[in-house]
Amino acid sequence: MAVKQYKPTTPGRRGMSSQDTSTITTKKPLRSLLVSKNRINGRNNQGRITTRHRGGGARKFYRLVNFKLAEGTVATVEHIEYDPNRSARIARIKEVSNDSKGTYHYILAAKDMQVGQTIRSGSEVAIESGNRLPLKNIPVGSIIHAIELQPGRGAQMVRSAGNGAQLMAKEGEYAQVRLPSGEVRMVNIECTASLGSLGNEQHQNVKIGKAGRSRHLGKRPSVRGVVMNAVDHPHGGGDGGRHRMAKAPRTPWGQKTLGFKTRRRKSTTKFIVRSRHAAKRK
Repeated sequence: MAVKQYKPTTPGRRGMSSQDTSTITTKKPLRSLLVSKNRINGRNNQGRITTRHRGGGARKFYRLVNFKLAEGTVATVEHIEYDPNRSARIARIKEVSNDSKGTYHYILAAKDMQVGQTIRSGSEVAIESGNRLPLKNIPVGSIIHAIELQPGRGAQMVRSAGNGAQLMAKEGEYAQVRLPSGEVRMVNIECTASLGSLGNEQHQNVKIGKAGRSRHLGKRPSVRGVVMNAVDHPHGGGDGGRHRMAKAPRTPWGQKTLGFKTRRRKSTTKFIVRSRHAAKRK
């Protein structure tokens, strides 16, 4: 998939690019799989801002994506759709049944998924892109996405555009999976995953081009700490000259931002075979 370029007819268009929507087959989502999405604009249940620089943006509905796809499901891909809530494309599938009114689902669209393709979920289904199987039935070396962390909970890992993990090995009750970050992690072999990598792989190469486009995405302006006053940010203050900071980069509240470990779920560290940081050093 290529990135769509624009002619530099205006300063905003110069350097701007957008996603290629040639793989999208319909613009109208299925109404029964839409729910309204309340905006919280980065605020918690007390109304306090916990994530800055969010607010505004175009209105959008949330698509109910099925991350489990029960065993024994046989469905046909009817459309490939755009989802404003995620970077990956989604596929509208219809279960194949004797009833003419088959059940519809949204699933994450794998790379090169086509309209009319048959998708299956189960322990003994074919090793084909888009099918969903337990890790114990997937050949070692396969590229997978939408991976469960706990059996039956639904996909939690490898769900964004262009991503794919590799099944490295199986030993006992666990399989070793190399994630896109380079981390190698143990996952229960009873957990399910979908075969293939996700589509829309050029998403990361899209250039926003202008501030107004970020506002449509719900991203508010961000001000650098070095241009603030000392009372407002640890990076602020000074005589206006160009000089390096004496301290390590910090948040407005003094917490380090680079190289400072913020991982809290230490109980799951035992499942990490190789850290993603070790992968980057090599």
